[in-house]
Order: sequence, then C-alpha cells, then structure tokens
Amino acid sequence: MKITDLLREELIDLDLKARNKNDVIDELVQILDNGGALTNKEEFKKEIFIREGHSSTGLEEGIAIPHAKTYAVKTPSIAFGKSKKGLDYGSLDDEPSKLFFMIAATEGADDMHIETLSKLTTYLLDDDFRETLENASTREEVIKIIEKKELEKIDKTTLFKENDPFVIGVTACPTGIAHTYMSAESLIKAGEKMGVRVKIETNGSIGIKNELTEKDIKDAKGVIVAADKHVEMDRFDGKKVIECPVKEAIKRPKELITSILEGDAEVYKGSGKKVSSGTTKKTNIKGELYKHLMNGVSFMLPFVVCGGLLIAISLAIGGVPTPDGLQIAPGSFWEKALNIGVAGFKLMIPILAGYIAYSIGDRPALAPAMIGGWIANDGSFYGSTAGAGFIGAILAGLIVGYFVKWVKTWNVPEMLQPIMPILVIPLLGTLFISFIFIQILGAPIAGLMEWLNNFLASMQTGSAVVLASILGAMLAFDMGGPINKVAFLFGVASISSGNTEIMGAVGAAGGVPPLAMALATFIGKNKYEEEERNSGKAALVMGFIGISEGAIPFAAKDPFRVLPGIMAGGAIAGAIAIKFGVTNVVPHTGPIVAILGAINKPIPYFMAIIVGTIVGALIVNGLKKPVKN
Repeated sequence: MKITDLLREELIDLDLKARNKNDVIDELVQILDNGGALTNKEEFKKEIFIREGHSSTGLEEGIAIPHAKTYAVKTPSIAFGKSKKGLDYGSLDDEPSKLFFMIAATEGADDMHIETLSKLTTYLLDDDFRETLENASTREEVIKIIEKKELEKIDKTTLFKENDPFVIGVTACPTGIAHTYMSAESLIKAGEKMGVRVKIETNGSIGIKNELTEKDIKDAKGVIVAADKHVEMDRFDGKKVIECPVKEAIKRPKELITSILEGDAEVYKGSGKKVSSGTTKKTNIKGELYKHLMNGVSFMLPFVVCGGLLIAISLAIGGVPTPDGLQIAPGSFWEKALNIGVAGFKLMIPILAGYIAYSIGDRPALAPAMIGGWIANDGSFYGSTAGAGFIGAILAGLIVGYFVKWVKTWNVPEMLQPIMPILVIPLLGTLFISFIFIQILGAPIAGLMEWLNNFLASMQTGSAVVLASILGAMLAFDMGGPINKVAFLFGVASISSGNTEIMGAVGAAGGVPPLAMALATFIGKNKYEEEERNSGKAALVMGFIGISEGAIPFAAKDPFRVLPGIMAGGAIAGAIAIKFGVTNVVPHTGPIVAILGAINKPIPYFMAIIVGTIVGALIVNGLKKPVKN
C-alpha cells in the first residue's frame, strides 16, 4: 500500500489557520472528519490528546506527527497541513512547527496500513524531502513529492564492511505508530554516517519487527533501548545497555551510539535500569520511583473506576439507611452489582502492587507482589482490624520488585536457570513479602491502630473542633488504609455511645478526597493528563457516595502534592460539621447520607462538604505544576 492511498488530496491543507497546538489539532481532526475518515470526531480527538500526554509529537526540524489508533477511525488516513509562519507545538528543539501529519489508524488496522504509516515517519527524517514539502504550493505537488520518494530504492549493501562496529537497539512508543519507527530510522541513519552497523527492533502496534536474534545480541558492542513502555530486557543480561525515552533516539542518536562505542554504558544485570553517563544527569532515584508508581497506577485505574462506580450506583439506587449503614436488599439485582464492585475494589490493591513490581523486576515479580498486595490489604494476616491499603500496596510492590531484581543477579547452576523465572523467583518473592508483612510490618500496623484509637479517645475531653479536624485529615490520609479505618471506626463507635456528632464530622469529611480531586481536575485541566481528568469524573460519583478510594489514583501518583490538599479539605469539612452540631445516625459518609435522611442539619452538612472540597482542590492545584505536552 502507498502512502498516497492514505493521504488523499481532500485531506491536505497548505494554509492552516491555527496559531497554537490545540487549534492545529482541532483543524486537522476536522479535515479527517470532513474526508469521511472518522466515525466519532470527539473520541478520536480525545485519543490524540491522550497520546500527547505521554510526550509531545512535535519533533525537530519543524515537524509534528500527532497520531492515534482507535475504533473512532473509520478508514486509515493521513491528514497533512502546513503552517506558513509556524507555531509552538512543544517540539524537541523548541522551534516552531510548520509541517503537520495527523495519522488516523483503526484499532484493527492490518500490518500493511501500519507499515505504510511508519514509512512516512521515516521519510520525514530526510532533509531534502522536508524541504520540498515546505516549498510545495499545491495539493497535487504534495502528492507527487511523496510518490517520488516512494519510488526511491536505496542500496545499502555496500555501506558497511564486515569488521565495522555493530550496535543494536529496541524502540517502542506508547501507541507504536510514529515515534517507534522514526526513532529506529534516526539511529540507523546516524549509524550510516558514522560507519556503524545498526540493527533496531521495533516494538510497534503491529508487534515486534526486525527482532533481535541471540547472535545479534552476542555480536553487538551494546544495546540502545529507546522506549516509553515496557520491553523485554532479560535477554540483554551482561551487555552494555543505555535506556532512554524514545524521543532521545530521535533527537540525539549520534550521542547514544557514541556512548555505546566508547564504553560509557553500564553492564545490564537482571531487570535493573542502567544508563550511560550521557543520560545519568537526567535520571535519579525519584524519577525511577515515579516511573514504577505510574506503571502500577495505570493498571490499577480501571479497577478503581469500574469497582467504585458499581458500588456507588448500587448504593445510590438500591441503598437504604440503617443503623448498620447503607444496606441493599438481599438477593436483589443491586446486591449483585455491589458485590461485583467490591470484587473490583479488592483487586485494585494487588494490581497496584503487582505492576509496580513488574516495572522493576519484570514478570517474575508480578505474582509475588500481587499476593503481597493482597496480604498487605487484609489485616487478618497480621492481627489488625484494617489492612495497609494503597500505601501497603506501594510498599509491597517496591519491596518485591527490588528483591526480585536482586535475586536475578544470582549466579545459579545452569540446570536451575530455566525454572528461575517461573518457579524459584516467584516462590522466593512470595515467601519474602509474606514474611515482611506478617512478621515485621504487621505488628507496627496493628500497634499504630491501637495507639490512634487511644489518642482519639483522649481527645474527646478536649476541643470537639480539633478532634473533628484530626478525624477529617485521617480519613483523607490513606483512604481505606489503617489510619482511615481508625477514624471511620471511631466515628461508628461514637454512634453506639450516643455521640452522633462525631459521625457527622466523619460523614462530611469522608467524601471530600474524591470530590476535591474531581473539582481539581475540572478547574485545573492544564495540570492533569487526559486519563486523570477522566478519573476525576469517576471520582465525582464515588465522592457523592462517600467512597474515599476514588482519590487513590491521584494520591498514589503524586502523594506529596495531593495528600496535603485533601487532608486539609477533610479537616475543614469535619471541623465545620461539628461546629454546627451536625449529627449522623448511620455509619456511612458523603452527600448521599444527607439525601437519604440520616443527617439532622443537611444545609450545614452540605456546606461543610463544599467548603472542604473547594479548599482541598485549591491547595492541590496550588502545589501542582502544569503537565508537559
């Protein structure tokens, strides 16, 4: 298939009116929609912005290649637009972008379509090709320039000699369409100019192409892994490896190859990340931990959303306030929906732990970390009335990940090597993390809960406002973890002792964390990626029903900016509720409690929630920085 089968004349605009990034995306999406390429324009645009959230598709030399692969595409197509003056698209060289190719690939696009799209991205590395496109004055001329390029045949058989240095690599971007192949071509072209043979394996949307063989790995001087997603790394054990973002291979391929040839890269052991001295300045422990956390959060998010929404809808429609909390009629449809949601919520903590560990130690770390996450979240394993929640999951994921990474460096007999990743390492990892939580971390968690209960009991003789503020902050700290559970159960116990005002404060504060994050994503859209803004919508529903776990994805991703805000919001909500004498006669939280008639003073109750939500959102957004496109 030819590129011109996808880039038709009606999809070309040589005089874009856009003056900024968002406008040019809107304009190109509209061109595709007018050309009949899309089934859902808004959905396609959303996917484009999600891709931009990973890293800007603005490259060097005035090129930008926004792209998406989605069911919102009816016909695989390419839209081409040219901006005469250029505009700021967040390019790698910080220069204005002039040439824009928007790639629309269908979710079920075949190999031929994807390979055709990737071919275009490699053509754009040719200086002469770009220059002729910039000078094109008609649509017909653009088509002819591309047709001419496709007819070129380059004989590379005489470029290298047998004893020339050999470097291998892997490229992989999140969508696997443009940057994957462009970075591969960039490394290969740089190698040609340097007299270095370069072979690059691409992990694209059509799977692995040009796969590296055992002989390639053995013969190569080193490996360049330019990837923004997980790639198989164990095969490079003992080789000099440089890991970097995919855009680095596009921006500075010569420096990466030079680092391999000059021996700057470190020898790769197990699944630990090793970088060359040329990239060390850009990599630190904080960055590593953030990457691992993001891997866990991204896999956990669907469980939070699905489980949380099912629980929220079930309680909102089928729930009835009782002395034991909101109850659903046994055997009803809503009870089944609730149970499904609860299953999703139970799974989200092990999933978070598992994929944090997977990011560090690869597949052998997945099972032990998920088992460890389950144990961490079930206090019965270590004599606690509440599990360690998402904080315990993060600990389990990190502990298992680095433990497995260390075990993989062991020199074991050759006969054991085949079963190490599927039997020995998972078993050792499971026993290790189980011992850690049951024998070492379990007692401190149980002791912490007992101490917090005694502390809160002693506070009852002091200021009610201070007590309510502390309870509100505790509810927001770990959302389902031991500190949250102590505060909630303290409120529940207060109902039976006749002090329903404490549960009134708890009820007001309980829904604030997800509500605050929902508001924060709405009023500070530039500080959240598209996926986070969508999570904010789900958090709004969960907050309404008093499910504090709706804020977990935000807290797990950015705890030092999110937790101070939502804790302050929870504290203020609790203080306002108790100051106005709000009472709550059921052990549940959130606005739903007042709607169902369990609150004596609904207006002050709603006021407490609203103020806490606003304060929490403003503090979080005040601490956060805008996301980079």
